[in-house]
Order: sequence, then C-alpha cells, then structure tokens
Amino acid sequence: MMASQEFKVAIRQMEHFRFEVDWGLPTAEKGIVDEAPPLGGGAEPNPARLLAVAVAHCLSSSLLFCIEKAHGHCDGITTTAHVRVERNERGRWRLTRLRIILDPRLPAESRATFERCRELFEDYCIVTESVRKGIPVDVEWAPSPGQPSPAVGAPSPGNSPLT
Repeated sequence: MMASQEFKVAIRQMEHFRFEVDWGLPTAEKGIVDEAPPLGGGAEPNPARLLAVAVAHCLSSSLLFCIEKAHGHCDGITTTAHVRVERNERGRWRLTRLRIILDPRLPAESRATFERCRELFEDYCIVTESVRKGIPVDVEWAPSPGQPSPAVGAPSPGNSPLT
C-alpha cells in the first residue's frame, strides 16, 4: 500500500510579477519570488531558479542521508545546478536540461561508503525523480473571484518528510 502525504504553499501578489511566498511552515520566514526582466525586476529568484535549487538541495540531502545512514561522514557539500532554457517549437521558454554537480568533501575513511551511496542516492530524491518523470499538474480556480481558495493558508502536516 502506498502512503500519501500533502503539503501546501501559497503566494500573494505584492506588485506586478513580484509575489510573497508563504511556505506553509509556522517558523519559516516568508520569501519573495519575481520574474526575470523584461517581465519582472529580476531582483528575487524566479520559479526556474527555485526548481533548480529544489533539485540541487534534494540530491545533496539524499547523498548526505545515505552517507550518514551508512555511518560515513561528509565534511560538507557544495552543489551547483546549471540550467538550460530554450524556446520550444511554439516559441515558449522551457527548461530543457538540469545539470547538477555535487562536490562532497569526504575524509578518506568515508570513500567506500560514498562509492556505495553514489549508486543509490538519486532514487531517494523525491524532487529529482518527480521532475524526471514529469509531475501531473492540475489547474483549478478559486470558488469565486477575489476570495481565497479554502486551501490557501491551511496548515501543513507537522511530521511529513515533505514539509
């Protein structure tokens, strides 16, 4: 039987293409997202950057979890996401490739553990595997214009690995 969990985030327009992000976590500070010029000001991260960070962070965390679970040690990790953006056949911008470079700093005694984890860790990254497979996206409208959807601002599950 497959377990299922949900969480919610919400965004609120501040001005033009600039939005405040409510992460749905009681102690998390609100964030701000914007579009790149010419639509937005480009001073804040845009959705494409957030997706790149999500994949990079998830892969990094999955690798660290595997190393720690196998009683290895990592002295830190730097991960870089290179994102290719191209126009599709209809002239719309699309993310066409993510190239993630992980650079863990490992003591010599953790090299064997790292080699084992290197074969396993990607399968445990929920974001990367979901992006690779393509996530179904359902688009819905609030019940009446100008009124928030019942889902906006609802608390997220407290003990979910997704939150």
